[in-house]
Amino acid sequence: MAMLTRLVADLRAHRPDHVAMTGDVVNIALAIEFHRAAAWMKTLGEPSEVSFTPGNHDAYVHDALEGLARTFAPWTQDDARKAGESMFPYLRVRGEVALIGLNSGVPTAPLLASGRLGAAQLAALAPILKETGERGLARIILIHHPPLSGRPAAQLRGLNDAREFEAVIAKYGAEAILHGHTHRRMVHYLVSPAARREGGRVPVIGVPSASAASRAPRQRASYYLIRLERAGPNWRLNARVRGMLPDSEEIGEREPLVI
Repeated sequence: MAMLTRLVADLRAHRPDHVAMTGDVVNIALAIEFHRAAAWMKTLGEPSEVSFTPGNHDAYVHDALEGLARTFAPWTQDDARKAGESMFPYLRVRGEVALIGLNSGVPTAPLLASGRLGAAQLAALAPILKETGERGLARIILIHHPPLSGRPAAQLRGLNDAREFEAVIAKYGAEAILHGHTHRRMVHYLVSPAARREGGRVPVIGVPSASAASRAPRQRASYYLIRLERAGPNWRLNARVRGMLPDSEEIGEREPLVI
């Protein structure tokens, strides 16, 4: 926790326009964990400047879902939706960026860590992507489980309806998808002619856990500073990586993420 505190302080010192926290923020979704997690979320910035989407640990058991929704409402508040209405998907427009939050965290059987969006979320996502795309906004999707359809581990730890999600992206586009869950640095791509990206390639960007003391470079605690810039009708992204330096307790600049 001391390392995590220093990492958050480093992030705040760089004054990001917005912070995306893509879960997990608790371990087994106990009520006392939610209380502590809410206090920690406040260290990232004002709720209007921080967006949250839950992971499988945040929705560990059915009894936790009500507390999850109530506790994290300030960080999932849709710009137009009234407080207390359905949380996901939410849309938060900040400047020329549309932040779209999805919830893939669902209770699962023991030894499973898979996620699911469900038909209702997927149906609601399509018009959000269409409308924000027509406005020329950079559409950034926040989700915990990465869409990894066709990969061996997907059924146990992946997004169960990844193919359906990928079909929505293929039709309506997005400019980036940010996820957690894998606890390691990773980038892969989905293809969509509707994406405002050169070549129609939508980067799916995974980040290590911000509290991981692992010695493995791809898993060692870090965070990304992602910059979005217009390139004609398209959007260009680049990402700096800051975190625990190899074989050191110091926080500094890591090798950049190639997007």
